[in-house]
Amino acid sequence: MTQTAIQKAASAAGGQSALARSLKVTPQAVQKMCATGRVPAERVLDIERLTGIHRTELRPDIYPETPAVLGGNEAKYA
Repeated sequence: MTQTAIQKAASAAGGQSALARSLKVTPQAVQKMCATGRVPAERVLDIERLTGIHRTELRPDIYPETPAVLGGNEAKYA
């Protein structure tokens, strides 16, 4: 079974409990994110900062991939 982005983020943070502590939320909140595969919009940037899992993976509906993210010419979009 393929891991969701939030499951990858939890693993990168050292587990669901560790991610919960870093986010200052309950372990149940992180467990719910992992179970549903859905990250609340207000948590996306913190999770990205803490784990390195990019916002486009966590919430592609809010942060669609852009040419710069895909390896395009960043100077063109600066």
